[in-house]
Amino acid sequence: MKFRGKIIDIACLNHFSRVVTTISKLTKMCVLRLTPDNLFFVLSGKVANGGVGMWCELLQANFFDEYQMEGVSSEFNEICLEVTPENLSRALKTVQNAKYVKIKLTRKHCPCLTIAAELPTLSSVSRVVTHDVPVDIIPKSLWHEFKEPSIPDFDVSIYLPPLKTLKNVVDRMKNLSNFLLIEANMNGEMKLKIQTDLVSVTTHFKDLGNPPWGEDSSQDGGPSHSRDPEDMAEARVDIRKLQQFLMGQQVNPSKAMCNLVHRNVVHLVVLHEDVSLQYFVPAVA
Repeated sequence: MKFRGKIIDIACLNHFSRVVTTISKLTKMCVLRLTPDNLFFVLSGKVANGGVGMWCELLQANFFDEYQMEGVSSEFNEICLEVTPENLSRALKTVQNAKYVKIKLTRKHCPCLTIAAELPTLSSVSRVVTHDVPVDIIPKSLWHEFKEPSIPDFDVSIYLPPLKTLKNVVDRMKNLSNFLLIEANMNGEMKLKIQTDLVSVTTHFKDLGNPPWGEDSSQDGGPSHSRDPEDMAEARVDIRKLQQFLMGQQVNPSKAMCNLVHRNVVHLVVLHEDVSLQYFVPAVA
């Protein structure tokens, strides 16, 4: 197994660093899956058992000037590594103004992602900084746990309001309850509700719009045309898990969507030009 990549463009380096920082806010540990064309950050939380799930996909050509990898075999040409994204994020933050950054899979005292960067200097002597981020290599027998999740058969799909606005609302509601009820319909309406014995608070969003896949029942996962556009689907979630998702966003997305499986799961999708992030939050009774 071999992996090495090189980033020269500072804008690409900073963008990659922001993506990793976003991942680090969402989970303490995740799997970095390397293939010839893509990098994936995966958290295969058992949503059915109350865990969150995450799938973040990056096209390597949009970030790396050089990218070489050899998987476990020609038939299974990929590498799966368990990483602590916060360690990776810290290492990348220290080299943000570098002339170049090299990332390589190495074996020191344990397997590592070694990040080496040449930093600008006033003298003619180059200054190279190296960070070793420990990783665990995941055996092929466990790879099936880290495949792309299927889009659930959702009841409602809706665009989210600006994430900063949503975060401000959720931050305030978190002081009132540990749980939040999300309601939405195919008419572009969304409600966030807190209901306790002492207080009931609802925030209304209108004219959000619905993604085009929600208009065609023949597409996988799309809601059925038989559903009344006014009908609300709902899911009650742990507000801290939603807040964690909103706090983590370092990438300014071009689109953000929410798919609701009634009383089952909230599937959040954030799209940037070259990054897609899916986040699954299970509903609670």
